[in-house]
Amino acid sequence: MSPGTAANALRTGRMEVHGRIAGSSNVTLLVTCRLDDAECLAVYKPLAGERELWDFPPGLHRREVAAWVLSESLGWEIVPETVLRDDAPFGEGSVQRLVDGDGVSHYFTLRDDPHMHPELRRIAAFDVLANNADRKSGHVLMARGRLWAIDHGLTFHHEPKLRTVIWDFAGDPLDEAALHAIARLLDEPIPVELRELLEDEEIDALVHRARGLLSAGTLPLPGPGRPYPWPLV
Repeated sequence: MSPGTAANALRTGRMEVHGRIAGSSNVTLLVTCRLDDAECLAVYKPLAGERELWDFPPGLHRREVAAWVLSESLGWEIVPETVLRDDAPFGEGSVQRLVDGDGVSHYFTLRDDPHMHPELRRIAAFDVLANNADRKSGHVLMARGRLWAIDHGLTFHHEPKLRTVIWDFAGDPLDEAALHAIARLLDEPIPVELRELLEDEEIDALVHRARGLLSAGTLPLPGPGRPYPWPLV
């Protein structure tokens, strides 16, 4: 199924809920979205199932969608298709095309393969831009012959909160394609959809991080405080 067809099915398709995905801190549901002859498995995260956090406001599902918008705006296609729906069975939430990983690979296994390093550096750069506070090893998946990044509810805070397991490439230079994509993000107007999903101060912080990454030309070193999420996997 093409990305466009999948996105249309996620946005407007009839949704059937199969059950809750175990191990998630918030309610996360496996669903099927059907539109005409197209159907795809997806992950539905309803606002009503979010637990309250002290450092992030309600609406983590909107950040899931914002991560996909940013990924697409950069042309990196790191995040599976993710849309916002307010007509879902349990109310407003994010709906993301399911990435059916191989069940074995995650960051701590993938980093041992030098062929994976360019894609892993790209995910590391994405996490800097999105200010990802929860990049666990299990949030990097191998599926359909490439790497994907999932679980972006704890992103885009206006305060520095980068917590990630991907520090092996700290200090490495960004490749020309990545630098060009970041420069294009700064040169063009911020996508309207991103502005609708995030607060103004969060957009300003995103622009600030992009300028810093472009100016440095390298992936950052860990800063003060706790640079890793927990659990690590």
